[in-house]
Parts: sequence; C-alpha cells; structure tokens
Amino acid sequence: MLNLERLRTLDALARHGSVSGAAEGLHVTTSAVSQQMAKLEREVGQPLLAKYGRGVRLTDAGRLLAGHAARIISQVELAQADVEAQRGCAVGELRIGAFPTAMRGLLPDTLTGLRADHPELRVRVREMEPAESMAAVVRGDLDLALAIDWYNKRMPVPGELVRAHLLDDAADVAVPASHPLAGRTEISLAEFAEDDWVSWNEGQFCHEWLVFTLRGTGIEPRIAHIAEEHHTQLAFVEAGLGVCVTPRLGRGPVPAGVRLLPVCDTVRRHVYVVWRADADRRPSIRAAVDALRATAARIEGRAGRVG
Repeated sequence: MLNLERLRTLDALARHGSVSGAAEGLHVTTSAVSQQMAKLEREVGQPLLAKYGRGVRLTDAGRLLAGHAARIISQVELAQADVEAQRGCAVGELRIGAFPTAMRGLLPDTLTGLRADHPELRVRVREMEPAESMAAVVRGDLDLALAIDWYNKRMPVPGELVRAHLLDDAADVAVPASHPLAGRTEISLAEFAEDDWVSWNEGQFCHEWLVFTLRGTGIEPRIAHIAEEHHTQLAFVEAGLGVCVTPRLGRGPVPAGVRLLPVCDTVRRHVYVVWRADADRRPSIRAAVDALRATAARIEGRAGRVG
C-alpha cells in the first residue's frame, strides 16, 4: 500500500519543482525528501525522478502518481474536516500566514481570544506577503492566509480557496511637518506630482498598486526610496526625504515630525482571510475566522468612534 507521507513528499516536489523547495514547504531536510522519494520508488517499482541539470524532474510515472497524490491528499483533508466537524471542537494545529500590518493590528487580539476559547488549538503564525501566503494555502503548507487588495486594484484569489471579508482599512498620505500641504484637512493624490515617494519593495502588490494609482491620476511617480516596513517609511518621511501612503491598521505611533493627511477620495484596502474549500468544515478554521471577524469588528467600531 502506498504511504501517505511519501505521497505528500511527491506532491510537494511536483508543486515546488525542486527538492529544496519541497523540503522548505514540508519543513524537513532535503535528505529527508530524498529518502522518502527513494522509498516511494521502491514501493511502485519504477523511477519517479530523473536528473535534470543540477536538479531533478518528475518522470512520466512521477507526474502520473503526483496527480493521484494531489487528489488523495485533498480527500484526506475532506476526511479530516468531516471528523473534526463531527467532534465539534477546534483542536490540533492551525497555521496562519499574515502580512505585516495584520500581524500587528489583527492577530495579537485574535490569538489571545482563540487561546482562551479553544485551549486545545495550537496556532502557528508566519509573516508573509499576501500572494506568497495564498499560494502556501493552496499547497497545503498553511491553513489560513490574511490578504489584501485595494479599492481600485483587486488581487486574484485562486479558485480552490474560500474568501471572507474582514474589514476595510483606510490609508492616509504621510508628509513631513514642513511640507506645504501639511496643514490641510484632506488632499488628493494628484497634488503630489512633484514629490518623491517612499514605497514598498518592487514586485509587492502594494508597490504595484501605488504606481498604478498615481499613474491613474496623471502622475508618473518618482519612487525615491524603497522600504519594507511602514515604520521605516515614516522615518524617511520625518527626515524630509519623501511622502508615503500609510494604512491605519497596525500603524502604531507616528513620529512627531510627520503629518497624516486623509485623501478626499478615500483610499482603502480590503482585508480578508482565505482558506481551502475542502477544509471549510473544520471547526478550527471556523473558530479562527469567527475570532478574526470579531477582532475586525472591534477595530472598525473604534475607527467609527474616532471618526
């Protein structure tokens, strides 16, 4: 009989395309991946991998078996979900990927509530960009991912995933206190045509959104500085080195030399959570989604009172 863990290893190889990628996705060593594949080849009686340059590729038999492995693993997910649903308790391990501001703004309160309400549930969190975390959920490396898109630029969600909206997160433009517009109560993005911008890393969804949005107002953006963290971006703004868009979720204290200006046509991010459709009945998934929604409702309630 075929061993499920070895089929998981083959599935990871097919999805990641390399032994090192499969090892990282499975959180094991490359040696462990090679050993599992050698045992699986002995079980089926034919080679599943062939050398390809410095790496490996799946043989025809390997690709055939990998297709079956993916379906078997999906069926196991459904079985696990059904068993958990019958028990009705959120137990075991739940793996969540979240982008940085959600890590700060959403997860601490959410995980505290989950720990109190579901003491047998072990939650593991990893900071990741949305596209990366959604891909990890599709692969089965994560159970849930927190993701975003913007009011004028949507992020595609793979068809295997279920999506639930959590909150809308408004964003402001941060400018130095000495900026000519610093005293305004609201601004439009088109007014920053002559400013340098501090942006996220190139290739990240938020960086692509910023360039897309500024060009939509007739501005060819002058991206002068790239910084991953919002706090780093605000430090550059305070130093007079540019302006930036700064979302409110997880923002924390703003440097004294920075002014936050609301945009007249409100700039918002949509924050949502995704999970695999075949895991939809798992009580641990439902408990985490409910806890995230409760935290998001409290955040929006506080924002409403401040507004």
